[in-house]
Amino acid sequence: MTEQNLALWLPKRGARFEVGPAPYTPPAPNEVVVRARALAVNPVDGMPGFAYRFVVPWLTYPAVVGSDVAGEVVEVGTGVTRLRPGDRVVGHAFGVEKSQNRAAEGAFQHYVVLMQHMVAPIPDSLSFTQAAVLPLTLSTAATGLFQQDHLGLALPTADAPERHETVLVWGASTSVGSNAVQLVRNAGYRVVATASPRNFDYVKSLGAAVVVDRHSRTAVDELVRAIGDSPLAGSLAIGRGSLVPAVRIASRTEGSKRVTSTQTEQVTRLRSPRARRPGVRVSGIWGGTLKDNEVGPAIYADFLPAALARGTYRAAPEAVVVGNGLDRIPEALRRLKTGVSAKKLVVTV
Repeated sequence: MTEQNLALWLPKRGARFEVGPAPYTPPAPNEVVVRARALAVNPVDGMPGFAYRFVVPWLTYPAVVGSDVAGEVVEVGTGVTRLRPGDRVVGHAFGVEKSQNRAAEGAFQHYVVLMQHMVAPIPDSLSFTQAAVLPLTLSTAATGLFQQDHLGLALPTADAPERHETVLVWGASTSVGSNAVQLVRNAGYRVVATASPRNFDYVKSLGAAVVVDRHSRTAVDELVRAIGDSPLAGSLAIGRGSLVPAVRIASRTEGSKRVTSTQTEQVTRLRSPRARRPGVRVSGIWGGTLKDNEVGPAIYADFLPAALARGTYRAAPEAVVVGNGLDRIPEALRRLKTGVSAKKLVVTV
């Protein structure tokens, strides 16, 4: 193919983004090329240069970053049988991953190369704009919940049995939390959660049985009571300030003493001494590892397409469109730094 590609380039660490031409890269075996129609932004996309040096020190420049893409398949590589040109899809782009580390796989461009097992068809009823809110935060939640080195929960299915165990989601109105609550419920577990009071109804609509004010001084005691005799299957701590209370809750309840944090393993190691309790195991999530194990295809190939089509899984939180065109992504990242609640910022292309 001779498609004309355009990308939002990061010329070097700490530089400003620049829109410019990019080569069209055909798919290798088990890859697809997607014409992006909507792209969502995440905090990692707009990190300052020193943070990039810490979080993704391997990144090669000039780089194309970004993880969240929704659009149409335009070309498939050999070995791809579940996707065809013309399919409407959502996918997780891995251009900044150490194992990939190439601009062709960054989301912030018109034609994105994606791993076929990290792509899910979407129903006609779901817009590209709303679908784009899913990938990185869905992957992060799934990594923490289902990988064996984290909580190791049973995977979500269409007919999961009620398991009579509880999962704690601290920070449930965040993008990661919105996915975590739904994944846990679709795996058959009960959810207790925290959020700001203005988001209680939203979190309950996703499937949480109990929601407690995360700012309350009595939040830990309230959640311990809410968990009651239903043993914990695990705890997911999302965001700054979540690890210490999640560990306290795990230490005071029956069941699993595993707590996994959306902070990276490096950050979690720095903060875990303050949170440490006897018998409680803490791990930090890197949201890209599921591409290399059974969790990635279990979510994107086996679970998500049918769940979206049936309406048993929502693309959440609500998408807010910042503008149209790759040149609007820096503005979306600036707005993201000011803070959003129960929403995700999206740019159409």
